Amino acid sequence: MFKKFKKNKKGFTLAELLIVVAIIGVLVAISIPIFTGQLEKAREATDAANIRAAYAAVSTDVLLDPQANDTANNITYSSADKTYTATVTAVQTEPDWQTASLKEGKIGGQTVAAQTKESKGWTIKGNVASGKVTIEASK
Repeated sequence: MFKKFKKNKKGFTLAELLIVVAIIGVLVAISIPIFTGQLEKAREATDAANIRAAYAAVSTDVLLDPQANDTANNITYSSADKTYTATVTAVQTEPDWQTASLKEGKIGGQTVAAQTKESKGWTIKGNVASGKVTIEASK
C-alpha cells in the first residue's frame, strides 16, 4: 500500500551555488567600470551634439540676421552689439574630454575648451558685423 519514496537527488549543492554567485559577482565587478565609462562617453557625445546644433543655429541667425529672439533654439539677440547668443549646459560629469575623437576639441572648425570643474557649459556667440561665431566655456 505504501510506496517507497525515492530520494530525490536533483538540484544543486551549496558549493555549486556559491561558485555561481562568485562568478556573477566577478562579472558585475568587471562590467560596472566599463558601463560608467561608456555612460560618460555618451554624455560627452550629447554635449558635442548640442554644441554643434547651437553653433549651426547661431551661424544661421548671423547669416540671415532676423533681428529677433529665436525662442525655438533659445537664442537671444542683442541689438546693441548685433550679437546672437546661445548657451549649452554641460551634461558630462567628468572634467576634460574623455572620448578620443573629442580630445582635439574641434567642433564647428573651432577648438572647444573641455568642461572644467568651474565651467557649467558653453556660450556660442555670433556677431553680425564681423560674421564670426565663437564657442567659449561659460562659468
